[in-house]
Amino acid sequence: MTQTQTANPSKTAPEIKTIPDTMASAFEDFMGAFEVFKEANDQRLGEIESKLSADVITRDKVDRISRGMDEQKRALDRMLLTKARPALGGKAEAMSFEAAEHKAAFDSYIRRGDEGALRALEEKAFSIGSASDGGYLVPAQTDTEIGRRLQVISPVRALSTVRQVSGSVLKKPFAVSGLASGWVSETAARPQTATPQLSELTFPTMELYAMPAATAALLDDAAVDVEGWIADEVDIAFSEQEGTAFVTGDGINKPRGFLSYGSVAEAGWAWGSLGYIATGAANGFRSSGPADVLIDTIYALKAGHRQKASFVMNRRTQADIRKFKDADGNYLWQPPATVGQAASLLGFPVAEAEDMPDVVAGSTAIAFGDFQAGYLVVDRTGVRILRDPYSAKPYVLFYTTKRVGGGVQNFEAIKLVKFAVN
Repeated sequence: MTQTQTANPSKTAPEIKTIPDTMASAFEDFMGAFEVFKEANDQRLGEIESKLSADVITRDKVDRISRGMDEQKRALDRMLLTKARPALGGKAEAMSFEAAEHKAAFDSYIRRGDEGALRALEEKAFSIGSASDGGYLVPAQTDTEIGRRLQVISPVRALSTVRQVSGSVLKKPFAVSGLASGWVSETAARPQTATPQLSELTFPTMELYAMPAATAALLDDAAVDVEGWIADEVDIAFSEQEGTAFVTGDGINKPRGFLSYGSVAEAGWAWGSLGYIATGAANGFRSSGPADVLIDTIYALKAGHRQKASFVMNRRTQADIRKFKDADGNYLWQPPATVGQAASLLGFPVAEAEDMPDVVAGSTAIAFGDFQAGYLVVDRTGVRILRDPYSAKPYVLFYTTKRVGGGVQNFEAIKLVKFAVN
């Protein structure tokens, strides 16, 4: 049970309320808090219209309710993540004899360091991927489990295209300009058209590692799901590192984040950089028509990308936008329609990425685009584990590695909102 602030329409300020352990109840409380938030924010806006400034108590009330909603959303996210995890001792999916043999051999390696069975399996499969000190491939079930939970936690991975590769680098050709064409009469000559301009994009994979530790007693306990335990330990560590790299990574020993590429004003956009729309105010949104920049950003995208686009921002930026209304008094930000769905802004999904910058002068705190077309995540096949019972006695260390790369693959599919005058 988690303690947080939620809204109560009968009080002047939200009361402390226990968030229920069921997603349905938590979602119902979240929707109720949003209704109280709208009521309090309407009061704040009314005071601004009548007195040119909002009462301090009203402003603080709105902020408290907004923070309470953020806490409730975090609780919902945790519940969704917990639901995505398989229960210990749950019914195993049917697997082939080879998969079952690999799983049993891997379990022996993890628990007792017995690598004979795994080595025999790799020799039988003519595998040359494991050096003598390079560890062994995790069984497919664990490998898939880590990848799925990364997708739940890392919003950019969930939005982007993910490619599995067997090598260390993915090279992707991209047609910057399409085929030339033209109209001709029935009997006119057909001159040769221009060749499309191709650009080769390179996405190297970088090593991501985690090193959970276990006691010998834990490994000796046959009731413990060792593979599940490793996935639990590794998925959070990997996802946090990935989430940061996909947004702000510099490409040095890590994926290159989309914010690390150069950005230019949309009017002067060229391939190789991301276009941005300026808010017209250095430290935030304009006081008059603050949402206009969001509409301009939406329509800066071509229609084909706009249909699949999402907003990406952190919670603090979303809290500011949550207060915006259109000319008819309708809130532009809307809560999720059902449990597990994303909130929406102007009809487009909102993905919360805590690695996005805050609203400060010169920051690009909001991204909008078709990330499936615009950003590519490259996973090198296989998660490897090297068992080390010597370096940290009495603990056994599990050096777990995964190779991941990423970068922008289509520079016209992502646009940014920059908090600047121009």
